[in-house]
Amino acid sequence: MKTLVIIIHPDLKNSIINKRWIEELNKHPEKYHIHGLHNLYPDEKIDVEKEKQLLEAHDKIIFQFPFYWFNCPPLFKKWLDEVLTYGWAYGSKSGYKLSNKKIALGIAAGINKEDYSTAGRYKYTLEQLTAPFEITFDYVKADYKPLFAFYGAEYNATPERIEKSAQDYISFIENL
Repeated sequence: MKTLVIIIHPDLKNSIINKRWIEELNKHPEKYHIHGLHNLYPDEKIDVEKEKQLLEAHDKIIFQFPFYWFNCPPLFKKWLDEVLTYGWAYGSKSGYKLSNKKIALGIAAGINKEDYSTAGRYKYTLEQLTAPFEITFDYVKADYKPLFAFYGAEYNATPERIEKSAQDYISFIENL
């Protein structure tokens, strides 16, 4: 079964990391279903039923996005609010449609990793800052996995690091 990779990037044409990851994923169409929210919903009117069907059809789901303002792009939050509904994702006997599905985040962070630490400039790790996603997916009984991150996209995105991250990203997904 293919892995669903949901891309949430408001400016993908100017992306470096996310665009390279997508290029790598596209080399394996038999393994990955790439689903770009901003391309599909430029007006942000989400087809909730289509999204639910897509989620139900996959056992591994990756949410790939840039991390800025210490959070996800707004369309991802809107998607969570609209798609993870009562009676489908949680809260009733017919709910929990994401139960036991492996879910992980693929994040491009502009800031260097050492700044994301208790002793660093921003006082928290990326794992701590993304805890609401972990709690959300635990709440709907999904099998939340540790995140994958590229740190330093703004300051240290050398071609070598970007290329290595693309290979590492594929390995991360394969090993979920």
